[in-house]
Amino acid sequence: MSQTSKEDSRAELLARVHQSLAADPASDLQDLLAGVHPGEIAFVLESLPPGERDAVWPAIDPQIYAEVFAELQDVVRASRLAELPPDRVAWIARHIDPDDAADLLQDLPDDFTDEVLAALPGRERRHLEAVLHYEENTAGGLMNLDTLVTRPERRLDEVLRRLRERGNIPEKTNRLFVIDGQGIYLGSLRLADLLINDPESVVEDLMLSDLPALPASMEDSEVARLFEQRNLFTAPVIDAEGTLVGRITVDDIIDVIREEGDHSLMSMAGLNEEEELFSPVIDAARARLLWLAANLATAFVAAWVFGLFEATIREIVALAVLVPVVASMGGIAGIQTLTLVIRAQSLDRVGRANFGALMMHELRVGLINSAIWSTVVGLVAWLWFDRPILGAVAAGALAINFMSGVMSGAIIPVLLKRMKIDAALAGGVILTTVTDVVGIFALLGMGSYFLLG
Repeated sequence: MSQTSKEDSRAELLARVHQSLAADPASDLQDLLAGVHPGEIAFVLESLPPGERDAVWPAIDPQIYAEVFAELQDVVRASRLAELPPDRVAWIARHIDPDDAADLLQDLPDDFTDEVLAALPGRERRHLEAVLHYEENTAGGLMNLDTLVTRPERRLDEVLRRLRERGNIPEKTNRLFVIDGQGIYLGSLRLADLLINDPESVVEDLMLSDLPALPASMEDSEVARLFEQRNLFTAPVIDAEGTLVGRITVDDIIDVIREEGDHSLMSMAGLNEEEELFSPVIDAARARLLWLAANLATAFVAAWVFGLFEATIREIVALAVLVPVVASMGGIAGIQTLTLVIRAQSLDRVGRANFGALMMHELRVGLINSAIWSTVVGLVAWLWFDRPILGAVAAGALAINFMSGVMSGAIIPVLLKRMKIDAALAGGVILTTVTDVVGIFALLGMGSYFLLG
């Protein structure tokens, strides 16, 4: 199914749920959601206001109830979990993977989490506590404990016999991990090699060492980069002593990549990536206050610079008309470079070794675009106000601000990273201030000198 058809299917499902809720909150919702994938039901819940969600929950098939929780956005999931008793949350945790269950419990208060853990059977509780031992945004927090292991000295027929006795293979498994008697990770054995080779062959002879062993403390963003660079489907997770403690599969990495994308997109607008579509109005307003206050402060800075040239503006009103043109063009040029550098930073592609080359590349691109658009703006200003010198001033100011935006867009994220400040969150505010101030100062300053001097 194409991406477009999937989106159409989701939109159609959401529309039908709306129709059903509008007709009667209890009407045919259960039949409508029967057979629908848990991810699609999670999409519907995230797209509905809280009141309508409450009407949908009872219609969800109990067989997939836990899976729907695993697919939900953290904020939506946490709001629902807060309404459930600990034994019900424990039931949900038992029916999803330990890494998903750990994510679920990390959204809850510590005392409530302790009650949920106490309600779990011993084996499930130990598995979940093992994952909760690690920080959420690490390989240990991502890992699944359900792994297939074998020893290097075993013959393939013995491995196959043990797999048959086990009775099932964990989902998304294409390899067995090879460990020694102390549980130290040694390598991996492909399931395909297990099936196609001589049953009397020994695991050690077919063992591969191509999978990187991921330290449990490794940040999830670094794990995602390794999966991308090496086209991994699965990878083992080890502790500080090299003992195998779990595995990570590609579906876990898709979630990390999505979360990083959400973070970058939402941060550019000063929003928390966990803010949901229908979060409480007061909470949403409070979350946006700081960003709006920062923008107001920078706007006053730009207004102050504007006020320095009050006499010039009274004499030449046309300059005031051109201020937004010069400021916005510099801002857009800067945002383009800023976005490019922030993305490169997230992929670890920018460092001291190549920053100079990147800066020169962006300056060359900026010079070309600056020459083109400065000429266009200068000609428009000349024809509009019938003053050649005004056109020249506008062109010069735009060129200065354009290059200022490009340079700032490259430098600001690097400086913020060194200061351990999120460039996606703060970079846009700083860049806008720079291009507004430089643009206003360049246009009105040159206007004062050449038109009134």
